[in-house]
Amino acid sequence: MLDRRLFTHFNWWYFLLILSLAVIGVVTIFSANHARPEEFYRNLYIKQIYWIVAGLGAMLFALFMDYRILSRYAYPIFLFTVLSLIYVLIFGTISSGARRWIHLGPLTLQVSEFAKFALILGLAKYFEPGKTAGQYDLQDLIVPALMTGILGGLIYMQPDLGTALIVVFIFFIFVISIELNPKTLWRLAGTGVILAPFGWFLLKGYQKTRILTLFNPELDPLKTGYHTIQSKIAVGSGGFWGKGLMAGTQSRLNFLPEKHTDFIFSVFAEELGFIGVFVLFALYFILILKGLNIAFRAADRFGLFVSLGIVASMSFYIIFNIGMTIGIFPVTGLPLPLLSYGGSSLITNFFALGLLMNIEMRRTAH
Repeated sequence: MLDRRLFTHFNWWYFLLILSLAVIGVVTIFSANHARPEEFYRNLYIKQIYWIVAGLGAMLFALFMDYRILSRYAYPIFLFTVLSLIYVLIFGTISSGARRWIHLGPLTLQVSEFAKFALILGLAKYFEPGKTAGQYDLQDLIVPALMTGILGGLIYMQPDLGTALIVVFIFFIFVISIELNPKTLWRLAGTGVILAPFGWFLLKGYQKTRILTLFNPELDPLKTGYHTIQSKIAVGSGGFWGKGLMAGTQSRLNFLPEKHTDFIFSVFAEELGFIGVFVLFALYFILILKGLNIAFRAADRFGLFVSLGIVASMSFYIIFNIGMTIGIFPVTGLPLPLLSYGGSSLITNFFALGLLMNIEMRRTAH
């Protein structure tokens, strides 16, 4: 049965922070598309509201359940996710040259968004029993590395390099958090540095071009470099105060591509300027800092690792997406958490943040 005492410890301020970021996303999506002639784009903000409602339902489910139940089902969830990713590669819907989506009735879902969470659960379950700090060695990383490699490889084959990198980043965060033997950690880091250059040969042609145009967007100003050039113009033209909602020229005149998903930060920065960006950064900083606080005060190791995985994943998205829009990271198609349009991303984020609050509530109540 549900312990009613738990909800006396519900963190309303954290919930309002999450909801505020989602509302900012709706307003920005509306502002970015209000002048477009296509009705589909003008109504995207309404669809985003529907997705937020669905995300709140996912959050409510995460709040009501005992998060420790996920420890029991972590491996089956991981296996189901692997099978789902294989299904996507065979029967998934192709869009913009990538096969990442599946249709479930009227819904279109991106399985890789849920795969990150499945990996977090799987790794948290594996490391839950625990060893004394410094006792972990390379042999303890064989199974986690295989789990990461399987998920990352299937996601990369879609292809989705950005999400595959997040999967590797989550594994890296777990390796640090388990307090690996220092000598083993240095050997592992050295091996990674040596092997990293060979990763260039695994990239597809367009991925190599994106990396090259990162350093010089003018190499291909009408194709690969176009996104970066237009995004930097939008961010820079916002100035201190911004041009005002629905007054951004880059978005209103459709120079800015993918402005409701990948480059929503560029729209926000152009219209609300430095002041708006400062406030947005502050909200994200509080979101992440509170998540770390919940992680380090969790009642058990499983809660600790799940919280760390969620915070690490969300931090990577925020840093990489914003870095992509200002030209310090290559364009990879990663959404900005809670702001970018997209149902799979919103539902996953709301569920994950609900789980964070669940972990906090149960520690406080007991």
